Amino acid sequence: MTIGSSMSSGYCSLDEDLEDCFFTAKTSFFRSTPNKVPAKNVTQTVEEEKPEPPTVQEIKQKIEKYNAKVTNCLLMKLNDDGTYTGFIKVHLKLRRPVTVPAGIRPQSIYDALKEVNLADMTDKRTSFYLPLDAIKQLHISSTTTVSEVIQGLLKKFMVVDNPQKFALFKEMRKDGQVLFQKLPLTEYPLYLRLQAGPDTDVLSFVLKENETGEVEWDAFSIPELQNFLMILDKEEKDKIQQVQRKYEKFKQRLQQTLKEARGKPG
Repeated sequence: MTIGSSMSSGYCSLDEDLEDCFFTAKTSFFRSTPNKVPAKNVTQTVEEEKPEPPTVQEIKQKIEKYNAKVTNCLLMKLNDDGTYTGFIKVHLKLRRPVTVPAGIRPQSIYDALKEVNLADMTDKRTSFYLPLDAIKQLHISSTTTVSEVIQGLLKKFMVVDNPQKFALFKEMRKDGQVLFQKLPLTEYPLYLRLQAGPDTDVLSFVLKENETGEVEWDAFSIPELQNFLMILDKEEKDKIQQVQRKYEKFKQRLQQTLKEARGKPG
């Protein structure tokens, strides 16, 4: 697996209406949606029947059709053994900090070629947020599974968290909604890309936290849990300041209105 990258960062603003956000340990820093606005993002768990695997001739026809629509050099290639290779892009939408080795130099080309695991060189760990909507481009095979894609992404970022904390989703757009479907670990992302075509508006891949309803706190290390507490403490202080500023402005407007009313002739 080879990996190329391009990044675009975005951060959650704390200047939104107070009722739009809430942060609790159990919800793990997720945004709530007001009841009066219909949800635009929907995560679905869909049971799909597995179709019969395509023949080599069918795969060849699909690849030719796919490559005819490609507007860049990211083509798929059929191998003699019936497997094929190609590219997928994965959007990283992680809202929790990740754990990485502390004080490690960036990975060099030599390290990548020799598959040197820099994370094994130190026991020191630190946590930080990856930029929202970071994008990684992966060159994978038709035999590469979702599990291997997740592990490859974590290795590229030198993330030492348990891969089970993450899940790969396919993102689709339908009737003005953005739908997310969690992919099983044994699924083959490149085949899904081949079926959907190269248009990422039709299908894209997203790496997110693996939410199973309840947070498995035992899966986190002590430094991670301490970091969560620090984040919650900071967010609590920010929210308190927001509330104070909001009601101070409201108080000033009321006082100004009363002053103007008293100044008017009765």
